Amino acid sequence: MKEYLEENQEIIENLKYDEKGLIPAIIQDEQTKDILMVAYMNKESLGITLKEMRTCFYSRSRNILWRKGETSGHIQKIKKIFYDCDKDTLLIKVEQTGVACHTGERSCFFRKLV
Repeated sequence: MKEYLEENQEIIENLKYDEKGLIPAIIQDEQTKDILMVAYMNKESLGITLKEMRTCFYSRSRNILWRKGETSGHIQKIKKIFYDCDKDTLLIKVEQTGVACHTGERSCFFRKLV
């Protein structure tokens, strides 16, 4: 799916990344509309995501790129990607295979505050 990367290169370059070159990505199940997780991307991981049509993130703690599901098999196939009005946040709609959270929960948002 190289064409997604090529046709969106200008948009990728003009997104507003933070001082570390990262942009937050909200991951949403396209069918259920559940918010599954929030992760960070840099230009390289966003490019890989567009090439492979599955999520690839930047790990802030390990300083490496990682593909969701590379060890668990719980991959996220890209359905749609949006960016917000300020160009500083991504919303990625996916088809989730398995669970999204490393704890084994379907979503990382399983703890209720109020």
